[in-house]
Amino acid sequence: MRPYHQIPIVECGEPLVEIPLKLFAVESPHPYEKLGAPYGEHSPYYLRQSVIDRLIAAQNYLQLLHPNWYIQIFDAYRPVAVQQFMVDYSFAEALQQRSLIEAELSPNQRQEIWELVYQIWAVPSLDEKTPPPHSTGAAVDVTLVDDTGQIVNMGSPIDELSERSLPDYYANSEYPEAKQYHSQRQLLQDVMLKAGFQRNPREWWHFSYGDQMWAWLNNQSHPDNSFTARYGRLL
Repeated sequence: MRPYHQIPIVECGEPLVEIPLKLFAVESPHPYEKLGAPYGEHSPYYLRQSVIDRLIAAQNYLQLLHPNWYIQIFDAYRPVAVQQFMVDYSFAEALQQRSLIEAELSPNQRQEIWELVYQIWAVPSLDEKTPPPHSTGAAVDVTLVDDTGQIVNMGSPIDELSERSLPDYYANSEYPEAKQYHSQRQLLQDVMLKAGFQRNPREWWHFSYGDQMWAWLNNQSHPDNSFTARYGRLL
């Protein structure tokens, strides 16, 4: 259970809608499809309609600040089956990076690696009360592309299993490019929050509108609020 799972879901029934990709920069081919994630008939480039509307608003605001910059969509809707695939893939990658063999793991090693994986990845739960954020069609992973068409360097790649994924990792760092990385992460946050999104406290790239995490973060920021989630799990 995550803290935001205490938030009740009152599903509004808003449909998933295809993202108008021509308006944005897009990671292509889709990073998880490229790995073999089982999307089936369900494209990853879908979100709830109100989430798309706010994503367009965020991009419009970005272009007021930086003409010809774009929000790049890395990932959006994610069925629970894909969530499970990526959790398993990340566990295997963590083992490989550490030159470990799963069959030889001690219980403590296994637990340590799963804790690392679940710092980034939501549990692929089929419980309707605890859906993974991306499985609701309310969450999107994004970065920025500048006016030369280059992906803006945020100081770490999306999905990295390390402390560098924390949004404020570079805020007080003495690393030579830390100020630049932090400023660019702040720009991404500013344009997304301006459009009504909330950012995952552990991931600089993950934003959502209308799910349990979004409602919980709003209530944390303003204790007088009593937000509920309007989007639950779809598949």
